[in-house]
Amino acid sequence: MPRAKMIGGWIVGLLLVCVPAAWLTIARACPFCSATAMTFSEEIKASDAVVIVRLLERLKTPPVLDGNFDGTTTVPSDTKKSRFEVVQVLKWPKETPPAKQVEILYFGDNPSNTQFLVFGTEPKNMAWSTPTALTERSAQYIAKLTKLPESGADRLHFFQDYFEDKDPLLATDSYDEFAKAPYKEVMELKDRMQHDKLLAWIEDPETTPSHRRLYLTMLGVCGKPSDLPILEAMMKSSNRQVKTALDATVACYINLKGPEALPLVEDLFLKNEKSEWVDTYAAIMALRFHGQETNVVPRSRLAASLRLMLERPQLADLVIPDLARWQDWSAMEKIVTLFKNAKDDTLWVRVPVINYLRHCPDPKAKDYIEELRAIDPARVKQAEQFLPIVSTPAPGTAAEKNVAAPVPPPKPKKSSTKGAPASVSAPGETPAGEKPATKSSAKEPVAEPSTKQSASAGTAVLKVSAVSKSGAVRELAQTSLSATKPGSNSQGPASDVANVWMAAASTGAFLLLVFLLIFRSSHKPINV
Repeated sequence: MPRAKMIGGWIVGLLLVCVPAAWLTIARACPFCSATAMTFSEEIKASDAVVIVRLLERLKTPPVLDGNFDGTTTVPSDTKKSRFEVVQVLKWPKETPPAKQVEILYFGDNPSNTQFLVFGTEPKNMAWSTPTALTERSAQYIAKLTKLPESGADRLHFFQDYFEDKDPLLATDSYDEFAKAPYKEVMELKDRMQHDKLLAWIEDPETTPSHRRLYLTMLGVCGKPSDLPILEAMMKSSNRQVKTALDATVACYINLKGPEALPLVEDLFLKNEKSEWVDTYAAIMALRFHGQETNVVPRSRLAASLRLMLERPQLADLVIPDLARWQDWSAMEKIVTLFKNAKDDTLWVRVPVINYLRHCPDPKAKDYIEELRAIDPARVKQAEQFLPIVSTPAPGTAAEKNVAAPVPPPKPKKSSTKGAPASVSAPGETPAGEKPATKSSAKEPVAEPSTKQSASAGTAVLKVSAVSKSGAVRELAQTSLSATKPGSNSQGPASDVANVWMAAASTGAFLLLVFLLIFRSSHKPINV
């Protein structure tokens, strides 16, 4: 294999594995939600100055604008700026007194006396963001943000009053606040949740899929037994629009019904080979959530449900990492058989099989690895090179005191219990390294996928490239390892620091490999 191709392979492998794994270690928020933009609070925190202003003098757009090569226009440098009166100072640098008026480049058509929110940076030479028009209600909302607690149920209680608000600015910002709030804080809000409103929004076809996910997550916390028939009807529905939030629906159903909910989930999505791929994966995501975040159902019972997927070889790779992470070694013989019987359409199962065996404490697992190496040495090597082993607390420690004991391997032999369980890297909704949009630049709610799009893409949390369902990309992307533990969404400051360091280390390793590749390509040996 040429050296450049080999280095390129390492970079692709690291990108598909380490970056998603590092992203998963960052404390996740609402487990099935995806924030659409930076919240107002985040923008306020990131700015040097934040003021609410009133438009005094609006200048018209210059009659002639300079043209660029790409067809866009450039505002002449001598163009005067619109004048605004500062109505309320929310944040201002201590070293300078607050301004009474500011001049900002603005060509909007809002009438005079309209209030705007603007963010400033660089105190010595303040640069202002594009003004965002506010209503009287949204101006009051913004002014209250700086007085809220930085975290906790009291903070979330404020935002839930703005769900589905007529002002899209407030509806979007309140959703984003919940989408970024740790699940533990959402649970603490239980007694103050608005149950009837949540149920109405869930059943409303006009509710966007992302918002419905949040409301289902909250209903799972505050729901009642009388809600179960509604959830069952949604799970059984053939209407793709109803099932766009299936992952959150299943999780909510399990939250309210407990272990007795699993037979229906198994029959509809795990045992049923006619179930669509996106629906089956949504159910797996819901089981994974409960295995990592709650103790509503013992892990051993959840693992038994996931083991049903081993009877479907084309999808078995979706659950093998979970079984390893949860230290369920009872399926070792079956998983080894999957490797041996893999055909062209199921070869991707071999990498997660090897990692399952690498983490199994039974000495027999090492013998299996060598046996399988003779069958497919390339994929065994691939698993050993690209997928790092990350140690996790042993069962029974404080970190897992609420989790059921792991299922022992068949006919166990005396061995160490320090094996590091594997972890699956769930497909994310925001590409690693991509900065979220800011509300100052895009205030309209992000468009939700149409019904037709939803039918092909499934739930929003399943925004995975179609190529990930087959081929080499799936082999790598769906079998990465992380140090995710039960309750890792709310481990506290010490865990946050560790998470940041792990993300930084993974990113640094990736950048180093990119540098090496560039260096090698620019320093080719000279043939004499």
